Amino acid sequence: MMASISSQHPETSSPGAENDVRQITADHSKVAPGEIAIGVVIGRASEYFDFFVYGIASVLVFPAIFFPFEERLEGTLWAFVVFSFAFIARPIGTTLFMGIQRRWGRSTKLTIALFLLGISTAGIAFLPGYASLGVTSIVLLSIFRFMQGIALGGSWDGLPSLLALNAPENRRGWYAMLGQLGAPIGFIIASALFLFLHSNLSLKDFLEFGWRYPFYVAFAINVVALFARLRLVVTHEYTQLLEERELEPTSVREMVRTQGYNIFVGAFTALASYALFHLITVFPLSWIVLGTTQSVNDVLAVQVVGGFLAILSTIASGVIADRFGRRNTLGTLAVLIGVFSLFAPALMGGSEVAQDVFILVGFVLLGLSYGQAAGTVTANFSSIYRYTGAALTADLAWLVGAAFAPLVALGLSANFGLGYLTAYLMSGAVLTLAALWINRKRASRD
Repeated sequence: MMASISSQHPETSSPGAENDVRQITADHSKVAPGEIAIGVVIGRASEYFDFFVYGIASVLVFPAIFFPFEERLEGTLWAFVVFSFAFIARPIGTTLFMGIQRRWGRSTKLTIALFLLGISTAGIAFLPGYASLGVTSIVLLSIFRFMQGIALGGSWDGLPSLLALNAPENRRGWYAMLGQLGAPIGFIIASALFLFLHSNLSLKDFLEFGWRYPFYVAFAINVVALFARLRLVVTHEYTQLLEERELEPTSVREMVRTQGYNIFVGAFTALASYALFHLITVFPLSWIVLGTTQSVNDVLAVQVVGGFLAILSTIASGVIADRFGRRNTLGTLAVLIGVFSLFAPALMGGSEVAQDVFILVGFVLLGLSYGQAAGTVTANFSSIYRYTGAALTADLAWLVGAAFAPLVALGLSANFGLGYLTAYLMSGAVLTLAALWINRKRASRD
């Protein structure tokens, strides 16, 4: 699995500084698959923590701090508009940082991206509210959010693709789910931190300074994640593995021109999972807070439990996918998400218990589907395009499936009824099934 590489693929993108770091870490240059998996989980957990901190704050904090001139519903919707900016920026960040990697090397790219992500997140923590800066505070919040997206797009390191390509034929589902564990882990940490602060501070203190602490923590977590990932990125063995698999950045324009079909189909294949992602994390919190049907602390506590269920179901997805096939698993889960969507209005519009059931069942379905959502169709990319193709496919999936989910679901449900929650989830399930069918037809022709 960790075969040596001949000198046919010299390192062309790494500068002298990167080589110096490799010399320093020469005693630790042997990279095992388990180490790669740890790097993937740590890296993804730090990124998701940043994003969930912002998502939770969009409900609990930003309407009062940055949009106090609006009613609570409208303020939350405006916060969700800014929430979407990071997903719009992701493909831009991917394109920009692929160029940085080709010019200065992957460790330089990763360092810049993760520090940008941490600084943008910490910058929000120091940002005065509307009462102090007026509209300028909203503009700065939007800029920081956009920078978060740029940084997340730039933080692609190829580790998930490397894991998938080095996985045994009968364990690909298991290896695919490892990187996805970062999502529920990041969510649990973010939710638990907000739960602790919200339950131990008065509302006045929470809105004045308490909400800022998770954003400070985000910067510290990113520093730890940076060193954990650089520990892999700068090693000679890791570089050899990437070169052997041709996991190097390519021209985005050329890749879109020649591989655009695979990007499009790959993004829609994961749509049901990505649509569900924010509709059981950010949306329920907003709906319940606006409806005051139960306390914020109770919702956060249930969602923390849901995060642990998602970890277990994500792990289970690896076993299921290796037994029944990754495409079959995704297709079956799309159907189950479609069925689940039919019960969404009754559950979210029902009692506290019914709302909790929606959250917990949703997390189980999310883990099972999201665990296999990455890379199911990226195998269609030829080797030379897989590194960049996998990154852009994920960017498009987030943009189409998740970026506007809280905004659309809350706006339509609040004004026209929860039936639109069903429509949103059902559309994701139908498009996933259609993309899987198209991909299977194309594969059979080839």
